[in-house]
Amino acid sequence: MPDLKWGMSHLQLGKIAEYYAKLEFLSYGFEVYAPEVDDHGVDFIARNSATGELFEVQVKSVFRSRYAYIPKSKIVLDKYHLVCFLRFEEGKEPEIFVIPAEAWKTPNAALVSRDYAAKQKSKPEWGIQYSVKNADLLEKFKSEKFFGR
Repeated sequence: MPDLKWGMSHLQLGKIAEYYAKLEFLSYGFEVYAPEVDDHGVDFIARNSATGELFEVQVKSVFRSRYAYIPKSKIVLDKYHLVCFLRFEEGKEPEIFVIPAEAWKTPNAALVSRDYAAKQKSKPEWGIQYSVKNADLLEKFKSEKFFGR
């Protein structure tokens, strides 16, 4: 396998992460549909071919960073809204996690809830805080575990 280099712009990496996420869902037999416009925080719709269940998927990725977030206004905390989180590391394939949005109903060190004060510029957000210390909290969301259910 060639040595993978991820040094590119934030937008380029985001687009690559979306393609990786779609391929991951396709490889497990899901159908994938891309909306024409991403104005509601939905990067694609995934349909489980076996059950017919539909999922709205938001893709988030990090490289040289440990934090990704989703504005609280852009996602519903239920099992039909998923966050596909990709962690890129130089020279390696990305780690892929599929996190049901309902997991944020019980935040922890990895899946955080941030409600900023009214005078701050940032809006409330759900975050993914990756670190070696809290990597175990994300382990149960590895893509193969989600799809192996």
